[in-house]
Amino acid sequence: MTKNIEKKPKNKKKNPSPKKSIFNTISGALLIFISIIALYSIVQQDVSNPSTISLTELANDINASKVSQITVQTDDLTITYKDKTVKDSKKETESSLTDSLSRYGVSTSSLSTVKISINDQSGFGYWLGNILPFLIPILFILFFIWFLNRQVKGAGMQAFTFGQSKPRFTAADDKSQKVTFKDVAGAKEAKEELTEIVDFLRNPKKFLEIGARIPKGILLMGAPGTGKTLLARAVAGEAGVAFFSISGSEFVEMFVGVGASRVRDLFKLAKTTAPAIIFIDEIDAVGRVRGTGVGGGNDEREQTLNQILVEMDGFEPNEKVIVMAATNRPDVLDPALLRPGRFDRRVTIDLPDRHDRLEILKIHAREKPLAEDVNFEVIAERTPGFSGADLYSLMNEGAILAARENRNKVFQFDLIRSIEKVMLGPERRSHLLGKKEKELTAYHEAGHALVASVLKYADPVHKVSIISRGRAAGYTLKLPLDDRKLQSRNEFLDDIAVSLGGYVVEKNIFGDLTTGSSNDLQVSTALARDMVTKYGMSEKIGPVALEGMGGRPLFGTGMDERDYSETVGTQIDSEVSRIMNEAYEITNKIIKDHRKVLDAIAVELVDKETIERAEFEKILVANGIVPKKKEEAI
Repeated sequence: MTKNIEKKPKNKKKNPSPKKSIFNTISGALLIFISIIALYSIVQQDVSNPSTISLTELANDINASKVSQITVQTDDLTITYKDKTVKDSKKETESSLTDSLSRYGVSTSSLSTVKISINDQSGFGYWLGNILPFLIPILFILFFIWFLNRQVKGAGMQAFTFGQSKPRFTAADDKSQKVTFKDVAGAKEAKEELTEIVDFLRNPKKFLEIGARIPKGILLMGAPGTGKTLLARAVAGEAGVAFFSISGSEFVEMFVGVGASRVRDLFKLAKTTAPAIIFIDEIDAVGRVRGTGVGGGNDEREQTLNQILVEMDGFEPNEKVIVMAATNRPDVLDPALLRPGRFDRRVTIDLPDRHDRLEILKIHAREKPLAEDVNFEVIAERTPGFSGADLYSLMNEGAILAARENRNKVFQFDLIRSIEKVMLGPERRSHLLGKKEKELTAYHEAGHALVASVLKYADPVHKVSIISRGRAAGYTLKLPLDDRKLQSRNEFLDDIAVSLGGYVVEKNIFGDLTTGSSNDLQVSTALARDMVTKYGMSEKIGPVALEGMGGRPLFGTGMDERDYSETVGTQIDSEVSRIMNEAYEITNKIIKDHRKVLDAIAVELVDKETIERAEFEKILVANGIVPKKKEEAI
């Protein structure tokens, strides 16, 4: 279906203030300037500090026949001695070197033994050498002024770019990022629904000639990881049009009017690139119901939503721009977004069934070297409830496990281990249990497994383990024999009884209770309350839905509005308590009646730590319990 979106980093550094940023820029530039001046001074000092002699000393050395060569460069003299020593001197500006030396007592015979060379410097190199020491500081100062001006100008111009949207753009001819329906497994009904959009973008004339108007907005609804973003990209890839992608949260800023401005800029950009698709991910970030009394009429989010509504109304029939949006909370969207003429086409994307999971696994395995024993049908059977993103993570974890163990192929047991890693987290083999804790954990998990095997409507056990994974000290893996969309009252009651298996075992076998049952109690109690308040499964309360999808929180959490009286609330609590107590009695009876099986499972767990389905069913058959088969599934 889709690949999992990269996770956001946990810690984000705060952006420095503009004043602090400019101060740091000036300080850094000054430090560089001072360093260059200091380096230049050191170099100049080293260069301008050779061994220098006067003309009198030079004359005496020539008369003493110590000098072999003199090089004249304007007024500078470079003297090379017969012992290879090099010294510098200066001649008189108004006279030649020969006249100067003659006045200092150098005889003609002594001067004739010295080789005199005259270097007449000129051209670009000469002038560059003389000007460069003065030019470098001037150039640096000019660069420093330009750099500061650019920083200040950039900071000032940012105020004018807040209103520009920055969507992620995929060109129509970009084959490297192109996604088609072949890359999306499952979601058959969704793809059929979206095929009309592809036809319109490819050939809008046949629709317009008959008077048909293609929907302006398509809302993709489904659980996280089911492939909403991937389907939107596939529509653009199949139609061969430009694709603009942006998140709903990217519109809203702390400045008033920025979100609306970005909406206008995005739609203007898409119209100039038409045919195109605008995809707004997580549209519930700006499309929530207005008029809740939070934020007032000038709330920035509401202004952004109003602008989206106006832009979608402004589309003409011949404008080949389609807006697609995705959300996993369609119940919180404003009704104005969902009316005809806006997001009037709603496409629901469900979790994949077993056949779809098989196809998704094959897609994610394209670039992975697989061993001969890999059987995707087994993996698809063991992953009910997995989304496309979960299956991608499963295949990726399998490849990581193979690479970690220095193997060049992915085997079946890598994928089996990856299922549990995705569901429960990595193994914590370093978390060693003491003898007493190990025995208690084994009996706790054996209680869950035993109750699940005895009750008719509970899912069969595939694996029992006392190896810690994630936050759990042990786990019992139960999987349904067939995929199902609906769940009955009997199945709920059996699930509650199974959840209490560990709690009852601790109380009966060890005569004490531990914190290991805390999560079991939370899950089972919440399920019992949902049966009473949401699903109408209480005979005493009757067919009444007393709570919505999570209530109506005010300012976040903790303050839910209740649509029932205190008397009804007392009845709800009484019914929840009754369901839990009845499940406790059922579980208690099973544990007492099958104590021998419980001990056998616990002993095997203490010995092997993990029991797979085949071994577990052997223990059941040996003790007179018939394992569940597919034809018996309800």
